[in-house]
Amino acid sequence: MADASFHHGRHAGVLVPLFSIPSRASWGVGEIADLPAFAGWLATAGLDLVQLLPVNEMEEGQNSPYSALSAMAIDPVFIALREVEEFAEAGGEAALDPADRARLEEARRRPTVDFRTVRALKRVGFHLAFHVFRERHAAGTARAAEFQAFAERERWWLDDYALFRALHDEHHGGYWRDWEPELRDRDPHALDRAHVRLADTILYYQYLQWLADTQWRRARRECGGVGIFGDFPFMVSGHSADVWSRHHQFRTDASVGVPPDASSETGQDWGLPVYRWDVMWHDDFDWLRQRARRSTDLYDGFRVDHLVGFYRTYVRERNGHRYFTPADEPSQTAQGEHILALLRERGARIIAEDLGIVPDFVRESLARVGVPGLKVLRWEREWHTRNQPFKRLEDYPAESVAISGTHDTDTLAEWWDGAGRRERTLCAEIPGLREAGCDPDAPYDDRLRDALLRILFRAGSNIVILPFQDLFGWRDRVNLPGVVNDENWTWRLPWPIENLFVLSEARERAAFLRDLVDKGGRHG
Repeated sequence: MADASFHHGRHAGVLVPLFSIPSRASWGVGEIADLPAFAGWLATAGLDLVQLLPVNEMEEGQNSPYSALSAMAIDPVFIALREVEEFAEAGGEAALDPADRARLEEARRRPTVDFRTVRALKRVGFHLAFHVFRERHAAGTARAAEFQAFAERERWWLDDYALFRALHDEHHGGYWRDWEPELRDRDPHALDRAHVRLADTILYYQYLQWLADTQWRRARRECGGVGIFGDFPFMVSGHSADVWSRHHQFRTDASVGVPPDASSETGQDWGLPVYRWDVMWHDDFDWLRQRARRSTDLYDGFRVDHLVGFYRTYVRERNGHRYFTPADEPSQTAQGEHILALLRERGARIIAEDLGIVPDFVRESLARVGVPGLKVLRWEREWHTRNQPFKRLEDYPAESVAISGTHDTDTLAEWWDGAGRRERTLCAEIPGLREAGCDPDAPYDDRLRDALLRILFRAGSNIVILPFQDLFGWRDRVNLPGVVNDENWTWRLPWPIENLFVLSEARERAAFLRDLVDKGGRHG
């Protein structure tokens, strides 16, 4: 685990999805076992944290990590089969048939992540490994004892998850609301029968989570002084283990989203279920507390997605009615601060995604309770003054996170080249850019890239987190909001992570960043 305490000092890191950082040995997608090598490059650059997107299990056919089958389970797609003892015992990659080996090599060569192919191939490898485990390690071996210890330790979420996944398979992926009434409504006798009928499948899904947990804990140890930050999604899919097992706490006949704003006349409908806040108050938000426990177990800190939604959720009824819940500001403040307190009660370092339409009272609340929000350079302007100049980055509050963009925004290069001349002229007046000779009429180039990085590392914010693409000036996006296809959420580095240590471009970036860390006093 990381040595640094992220509650104190000045820190710098990168934002990157785990799926985007594959090694040569991984199966066409970044894997848990790739984290230590990536962290090694970050350490050479003086950076001490990596902010990941959610690693929760996605449904088959889904690429977005924000609509998950489980708020607790790690997606098996991130398991490195090369580190699974039973897969090696089964023969390793040589045990795959020739057609699958050819598909695997193609997945490794692709410039983006082919989730459908990777999932299908890993499913073959998982079943080979599970067969060995079941036959050789069912009981009486050290491996069996380790598995049993994990299953007992994590049963508070693992039991419902594994049963849900087994039932999900039995119903060919059908929504739980369409299951037989006794399973849909969790009749105890029906669940007992399902446990007997699906015992082997339940064991299989528990086994996969054990593999993921074992690799995750090893990777965190091997990351040394580089901390792993996670992401705490606002909600999971309606078809999830969590909503099925606690469906009295959610509304699935309405959905959450965001209200209309300057970028959307109709707002956004995320198609995710709505919290029954009145019900959740009765058990003191036990599910959110469990999620916080799980996140604290996995990460050195985590980002709270859509922070404003925990204060007030924008509900979209099917009849067209739109409203916030809770309805009044005092109730919203009380609820938001109560939830933030329970997210931190196990000592987690949290940061808040407070972008979009966020009322002043929420930002005042964050400052009062000491939770840092995000300062996106391109949006940090003096909006209430005459010319709306950009803010001085040195004036960002210490309890904030300076960033150049998010997984949902275009890159710095795209933003600059797409911005109007007035916006670029005002940006060029930021101290540090003006002295660097920033030309508002010139396209984005390496000199402007480095000048922007310099001022970000000098920001008053105690934490700086930059999308990995912006370190290099790349234009590749992780996500284009509102787009659902096989290409979105599939970006990965242009080369395997081993090349970070040998390519001149990557070595130059590491040296440049280390100098910025030194000059910005960002050593934790």
